[in-house]
Amino acid sequence: MTGQNSKRIGAISMVRNDEFFIPKWINYYSSQIGPENLFLILDGHDQPLPADHDRINVIRLPHQELGRVHGDRNRARLVSYFARALFRRYEIIIANDIDEFLVVDPDMHKTLAEYLQRPIRSASLSALGLDVGQHTELEAPVDPQRPFLEQRSYAHVSARYTKPVVAAAPLTWGSGFHRVKGRNFHIDPNLYLFHFGMVDYDISKDKLDNQSLHNAGWTGHLDRRYQLFELISKNKAIDGDEFFDKARRRQSLLRPLFALNKPGMLAEKPVIRIPDRFRSVV
Repeated sequence: MTGQNSKRIGAISMVRNDEFFIPKWINYYSSQIGPENLFLILDGHDQPLPADHDRINVIRLPHQELGRVHGDRNRARLVSYFARALFRRYEIIIANDIDEFLVVDPDMHKTLAEYLQRPIRSASLSALGLDVGQHTELEAPVDPQRPFLEQRSYAHVSARYTKPVVAAAPLTWGSGFHRVKGRNFHIDPNLYLFHFGMVDYDISKDKLDNQSLHNAGWTGHLDRRYQLFELISKNKAIDGDEFFDKARRRQSLLRPLFALNKPGMLAEKPVIRIPDRFRSVV
């Protein structure tokens, strides 16, 4: 975006075999930083161009068949190299998975482009991770044409998705963008990362039944992710605004000993009710 925003901000995602999240990713980040600043990497020449490909920058790369662990590492390394090159044209790079949406608290009344104009005194910023899932007893299947948060009211506050997705300098992301190699993390008080990978039970079940994903080593990951539906339906949700600051403090202080540059998981696996002000955002 141009105008009063002096810092140029770009966004990168890399994806394979997705038709559900790409349109939402393009529309959302276009509204926040401008479509000309979006870089979508399609993993494989067999991947069709998205409907709005002429609005953004699309790169198709040869697909390399890798298992889940090596594939995540390879993707993070490739995006890190590409982001490093983009810093010759941009001051800030946002990088995350296609089902993740970086949101400024609506109370700030600013777009991402406007909010990130402020001074950033660290190499990266993390956003509080909210893992959104369908409450299968209360919520209907998702309509992709409507805002997700208009249809989903519950999320697990998860350190797994409190990711350093905003880069203010060239850096190297670890697997899954969960950490920055050799650097600390800084959780911003007004940024949220909404993860929608399990936004719909039926869509998620189709993934669980996809044999090619199991062959690539996704079985354990999918089984763990599938537990979100039970977590949301069985636990009493707490008010998000009463918990967000506590979650940031605890994730910053209680870090895993094997990776001190990653936020710590919250043992009680808190489920929150998403505040109404977010309903029309994504």
